[in-house]
Amino acid sequence: MSTVASLVVGRDGSTSKGNSSNGVSSDADRTAFLARRRKVDCILIGGNTARHEPYKQTPVPLVIVSKSNINPVAGNDLSHLWNMSPAEALVKAKSLFGKRILIEAGTSIIFELVSLGLIDQMDLSVTPVTGGDHPIDWQELLNKFAHHTLVSVDGTDFYSAHN
Repeated sequence: MSTVASLVVGRDGSTSKGNSSNGVSSDADRTAFLARRRKVDCILIGGNTARHEPYKQTPVPLVIVSKSNINPVAGNDLSHLWNMSPAEALVKAKSLFGKRILIEAGTSIIFELVSLGLIDQMDLSVTPVTGGDHPIDWQELLNKFAHHTLVSVDGTDFYSAHN
C-alpha cells in the first residue's frame, strides 16, 4: 500500500448528512475506517474536512491542505497545516512521514488526485443510507480504476479499486 484514498457514501451517492460523513457511515464502515488508519504513516485531508469532521486526535501525523492560515484542529499536536496543492502536499508528506499515505479528504481533493494518477488504491464504502447531501456518482469514480473487488458486511458494500 502506498497512497490510498478512503471515502464513504450512501447508496444514492450522498457524501454527507448534516455536514458530516458520520451521517452516511455505518458500524461496518467505521470499523474498517479505524483499522485502515492503523496501517498508514500519515493522513491527508482538506481544510473543509478538518472543519467538519472529528480530527482533534489522530494516530499518525495529519496533513491539512488549506488556503487558510488558521489550523482548525490546533489541539492536535500531530497536525500540519500546509498551503499548497494536494499533489504537492502528497509528495511532501511522503518525504517527511513515509510512503503509506491515507487520503481522507473530500471528493474534490480525491477526484483531483485520482485524475492526476496519484491514488494507488481507492477504498470506497457504500452504505444503505439515502437522502444525504453532496451526492457523487460513486460508480463513475470506481470506473476510473481498472480493477475492483467487492465485499459486503452487514449491508455495507466495500469496494477496493486499483489500476
